[in-house]
Amino acid sequence: MVTLVKTQASIRTDNTGALLHTPVLLTDNGVFSPLLDYILSQSVHKSLPWMNRVVFACQLLLEYMEANRDLFSCPDILFQHFVQRLSDGTIDAQGYDPSGLFWLPRKASNVNQLLSALNGLTDWLEINNRGISLNPFIEASTHQERLNYAAWHKKNQYHFLGHIKPKGISDTMRKTRKVRGKKDVIKVDGDAISFPENLFKSFFIEGVGTARDPRIAMRDQLILLLMHGAGVRISDAMHLWVDDVFHDPQKPNNVIVRLYHPEDGKAPNNWIGHKKHRTRAAYLAEEFRLIPRNKLAGTARVGWKTRLVDHQDNYIQLHWFPNYLGEIFAFLWQQHLLYLLPLERKHPYAFVSFSKENLGTPLTINAYNQSYKAAMARINQIISKPEGRSPHGHRHAYGRRLSNAKIDPLLIKKAMHHSSLISQTIYTQPGIRDVSHALETATEQLDKKQHNAFREDVEISWKTILEHGFSNIDPDGLFSGRYPKFKRSS
Repeated sequence: MVTLVKTQASIRTDNTGALLHTPVLLTDNGVFSPLLDYILSQSVHKSLPWMNRVVFACQLLLEYMEANRDLFSCPDILFQHFVQRLSDGTIDAQGYDPSGLFWLPRKASNVNQLLSALNGLTDWLEINNRGISLNPFIEASTHQERLNYAAWHKKNQYHFLGHIKPKGISDTMRKTRKVRGKKDVIKVDGDAISFPENLFKSFFIEGVGTARDPRIAMRDQLILLLMHGAGVRISDAMHLWVDDVFHDPQKPNNVIVRLYHPEDGKAPNNWIGHKKHRTRAAYLAEEFRLIPRNKLAGTARVGWKTRLVDHQDNYIQLHWFPNYLGEIFAFLWQQHLLYLLPLERKHPYAFVSFSKENLGTPLTINAYNQSYKAAMARINQIISKPEGRSPHGHRHAYGRRLSNAKIDPLLIKKAMHHSSLISQTIYTQPGIRDVSHALETATEQLDKKQHNAFREDVEISWKTILEHGFSNIDPDGLFSGRYPKFKRSS
């Protein structure tokens, strides 16, 4: 049985000192080179999560091929059954699996992601004469051709000039993959993923604010305010530098917070490097011998999703809503800086670890999530992403708060730094709580009308009904009729 191990590697691609940190797949014969070559060819414009997904998908495929060696005569038949096993699992009704894979059934969305990753890999191998595509294109049926056009239209309808068909679009519509994943369920993203507003005060004060170490409480309250009051992602908050918070000249009790692109953002204090560079990537390299956090691997890595910036210095400016949350942030920020002063920090990041083992090092997302979970427990709550009790739920709460306040969608787009207006739909469409509240209110109104009408009918007729008795239920008139034998005691 071939042993496959997924691990991280530092790859030197030339004679410079730069290294590329990437996942690789180890076999009994060393690194699986076709996969590594493909990842290196795409590394300029692909993210680390994409690389991890491709390596994992390739690992699953190789494991399936090893477990079914010499069973399939045709590669595309093998691939077809592989995709089927991803969807249905490999375990029989008695819990037995002769292949030894013991795969559980996967969600349609996950299967489609893995399938897409492998399509790209095997297409690249075929183009570069390194193998054949396991999932080639075939002639699409009329139905599939229409679906292809609908998918193309949906993808491009909100893009500038997206209505113009590119040359060769007709040929593309007539093709489809031989093996396709299952259709995923249609997800309606609504209010259920927003952090409950009625829970925020107790969570902020009694949950986060009562941490045993006051430095941790202060730090986590600041991060919470950024997420809940300014709509940032947790990853955005981890990129904040101490120099990114400014006094607001228009509002004496408030502050201006800017989040700079981790690589291309302008360095603070008009810094200029030896080679006249002014970016944060250059600043980190020259001043601290560091690389931006979005370029790191493992738990130290912090992603960056925002593509739309507010200024030529490559930053986004945060907008507090309601405004008083910014005033609270300004007050707590001053104390937080005093906590940072005695620490030996070899980096410019604002939020750090206060544990003995990692004192002063940049806070990781994993560490913050553990702290967030502990704060939830202190108010007798548990993490629940479907119910909004998670770090990302605060961003959705911010967006829905803007929508409920009837803020113009264009301004919501600006405040949340979305690249498209379509992103606002998850905040403007009715959420689960909205529907429930509306139906409960309507039910109360309906019940009130029906109850009043029913009560009037009962008051008029109940006495008359009792006088005539019930021939089937009380034929002897013991409890009913004009002269009941057993009268109700007063």
